[in-house]
Amino acid sequence: MKNVALITGASSGIGLELARIHASRGGDLIIVARREEQLHKLAAGLKAQHNTEVLVIAKDLSVANAADELYQDIQARHIDVEILINNAGYGGYGRFIEREWSKDKAMINVNVMALVTLTRLFLPDMVARRHGRILNVGSVGGFLPGPLQAVYYATKGFVLSFSQALANELKGTGVTITVLCPGATRTGFAQTANMEDVPGFHLVEADASDVARFGYEAMLAGKTTAVHGIVNKFFTEILRFIPRAGICLLSRAVVEKY
Repeated sequence: MKNVALITGASSGIGLELARIHASRGGDLIIVARREEQLHKLAAGLKAQHNTEVLVIAKDLSVANAADELYQDIQARHIDVEILINNAGYGGYGRFIEREWSKDKAMINVNVMALVTLTRLFLPDMVARRHGRILNVGSVGGFLPGPLQAVYYATKGFVLSFSQALANELKGTGVTITVLCPGATRTGFAQTANMEDVPGFHLVEADASDVARFGYEAMLAGKTTAVHGIVNKFFTEILRFIPRAGICLLSRAVVEKY
């Protein structure tokens, strides 16, 4: 396999679109998600259209040690991963004390633990080769606290801070880390997060293909932080001038169900 990109959460949404983009540019793929049937369907389409080599690995990254097992599987196949795209992630709506702890714990495992584990495991090889790229999919929500989505926003805040810090540490190594921060995007996110009836979520929705293309290009350019969309860029800039208490009120108003 050549110019291999490992993409988690590749069965739908932004991850699926990133897989299509990479294949269209002649790269091979390792695609990972829970839904094996969707992965095989995607792999067949990419092979037929682009003659690219695609390895399918069905894995639930919310399970403890799943990320370690994924790394070990790829190492056993002697595949060098040139691009790591930590896209897998999901949200959840509701008051923290009323949500099922098992669901929030699983969210933390996917959004944070799996991302950090895969980054830690694949990064040394990239640094040793003095070449590699990592794209972490964060969110505009990572720039602010999120009442009614407290855990989700906090996980994306971690992804943002973690990515920016590592980008600084890795200067001069030949390896870059980019954090993609989209706003509301037309994927299965709203349904999974129980937010289909949240009016504020649907005010400005982007196409997953546009977000993926923007993030992929930012990764190739070696940018550290890539906020998608003019409205989102403006929003993240003005947040610096608003007191945190006010940001909480604003954040809650946008996602409140009336």
